[in-house]
Amino acid sequence: MTILNLPPCKFKIKSSENKRFIFDNLRKKYIVLTPEEWVRQHFVSYLRKEKNYPESIMSVEKQLTVNGLKKRTDILIFNKQGLPDIIVECKAPSVEITQSTFDQIARYNLKLNANYLIVTNGLSHFYCQIDHKKEAYTFLKDIPSYK
Repeated sequence: MTILNLPPCKFKIKSSENKRFIFDNLRKKYIVLTPEEWVRQHFVSYLRKEKNYPESIMSVEKQLTVNGLKKRTDILIFNKQGLPDIIVECKAPSVEITQSTFDQIARYNLKLNANYLIVTNGLSHFYCQIDHKKEAYTFLKDIPSYK
């Protein structure tokens, strides 16, 4: 797998029927190891170990309905009141981050109303803080640590 622009991690990886699987601590099961899953697992680890976000407020593959279509957030972090606070969209390292990637996460946020949006392909990371009153966003250098 590609070396990412995130702190290195140790994962439980196994092979079965010519496929590789990675253990997802949030879902408590092995998941097929795709390039996007590799990024997601690294980013969850980064949020836990570097930014101190507890696993108990994180969810992966959370389903939502946008314009009548079922979609899933890659990583969703809730605040202390149980409301969506951060949405993370993960792409494979080979996928360039484009305007359509931001459009995708913005559509999710119309439904979820989170305060922060993150887009990453494991190599490049973009962090935005949403100002709901001004209907604007500000790019940040990093996401704040958990308080």
